[in-house]
Amino acid sequence: MAPFDLLGPPRPDSPVVVSVPHAGRDYPPALRAMLRVAPGALVALEDRLVDTVAARARGVETMLVQRRPRAWIDLNRAETERDPRLDEGAGPGAASAKVRSGLGLVPRRTAQSGELWSRRLGGAEVEARIAADHRPYHEALGAALAAARARFGAAVLLDLHSMPPVPGPGAPQVVVGDRFGRAAAARFVSRVEAEVEAAGLPHAVNTPYPGGHILDRHGRPADGIHAVQLELDRGLYLDRRGEPGAGLPATVALLRRVLAALADEALAGPAALAAE
Repeated sequence: MAPFDLLGPPRPDSPVVVSVPHAGRDYPPALRAMLRVAPGALVALEDRLVDTVAARARGVETMLVQRRPRAWIDLNRAETERDPRLDEGAGPGAASAKVRSGLGLVPRRTAQSGELWSRRLGGAEVEARIAADHRPYHEALGAALAAARARFGAAVLLDLHSMPPVPGPGAPQVVVGDRFGRAAAARFVSRVEAEVEAAGLPHAVNTPYPGGHILDRHGRPADGIHAVQLELDRGLYLDRRGEPGAGLPATVALLRRVLAALADEALAGPAALAAE
């Protein structure tokens, strides 16, 4: 059984494919058994209930939603981003800033709770998670994008996340990421920005979230596959208890407009003329 839900047909009915990699809440017993903190501490790693926003906004788009939690394995990290302070199978070489901060392929700590685990992980344990959870998701996502590109002449990945409130006056409530122009043509980011501006929400592009491994791996604008990350402030759709709040319908409506705008842009582009 796949560790993710695939909504919609594998051969997409829209050029837009949605990825929801960090909303998983299926915590395996093996994970719970090695905790050194209260289980509730792991919620800080979740994109809390952003899958609910995605499910309600989805039309005909093919969408992947990971069921395993980010605490088990982070789909937005490369297979090589293994933390030597946690993972006995981590290779030699300089670790990235994310890994050094404790947010590698398997997160080691959170800012709120500190170290999460009561023991180190064997290399084979992490490799089993890669084989069972990480690779199947990326293979299915890559296949869906390739099928959308073949059918429509262009494909757009919308990688959906949520974020804690960004501090400071005028801080963005929505952040659009495209790996500083490497993952998508500028016209797709412009269409997303236009919808966010129309909703009256402050936004930023690439700061502080430019996107991660998912955009690096799947965004290939030169080949007609574009990838955009969308970060939504959790305060837009959750209440103070972390449950769906009064702002949920407006957030769902915004995401629906973003999906429609991205599809329109993909179908209007020059590559779409070659589609079937």
